[in-house]
Amino acid sequence: MEFVITDFWQWWIIAVVLVILEILAPTFFALWMAIAAFLTGVALFLVPDMQWEYQVFLFAILSVISIVAWRYYYKKNPIATDEPLLNRRGEQYVGRVITLKEPIVDGQGKVKVDDSTWKIEGEDCVEGTKVKIVSLNNVVFQVEIIS
Repeated sequence: MEFVITDFWQWWIIAVVLVILEILAPTFFALWMAIAAFLTGVALFLVPDMQWEYQVFLFAILSVISIVAWRYYYKKNPIATDEPLLNRRGEQYVGRVITLKEPIVDGQGKVKVDDSTWKIEGEDCVEGTKVKIVSLNNVVFQVEIIS
C-alpha cells in the first residue's frame, strides 16, 4: 500500500507537525518548511486534481525558496541587539590587558582569564609580562606585549 496525499488538509497537518517540531527543537528551519507545506495545501485546495508527484515537487521548491528568501532577508536585516557578544565568550576578552602567569615559549602559551584557561600566541616573553588580547583565532588568543 502506497501513502499518497490526496487532500489539502493533509498538507496542513504536515505544516502543523513541522511547526510543533520547530517549537520543540528550535532550529529555525522547520518553520519555513511548514510554510511551504501550508502553501502546498493551499495550492491543492485551488487545484484539487493535482497529482502527488507535483505536490511533492511544489513542496520542495517552496521549501527551498522560503529558506533562501529568509537567509537573504536576514543577511540584509540582522537582528539588532544590545549584547552582540553575549554568546561569543572569547570575543568578549578582545582588548583586555592581562598579566602572564606562565611565559610564552616558541610563540605559544596559556593564560587564565576569569575562570577559564585559554591558549595564546604571541612574542616570546617571561611570566609577569602584561599583554593585550588583540584577536581570537578559533579558540586561541593572539596577544601583543604592552610596553
